[in-house]
Amino acid sequence: MFEGIIIVGIVMCVPIIAIITDHQRRIVKIKGEFVREEIELEKLKQQNYIIETEKMKIELEQMKLDYTSGKNDIVKI
Repeated sequence: MFEGIIIVGIVMCVPIIAIITDHQRRIVKIKGEFVREEIELEKLKQQNYIIETEKMKIELEQMKLDYTSGKNDIVKI
């Protein structure tokens, strides 16, 4: 009788272990996708930072040119 209960218990553990393993695989897959998306987001942030920095450099150069040309106009008068 006791052996029958043990066998039934072991047989019932197999599907439970399969469910737990499947759940863990899904969680790992979701975490992997999340990390991949975070990496992509960081790449986009870095590209945006570089573009904004270049834009600010160009604007600064333009302001310098405008300032120096305005200074020369005052001297000419």
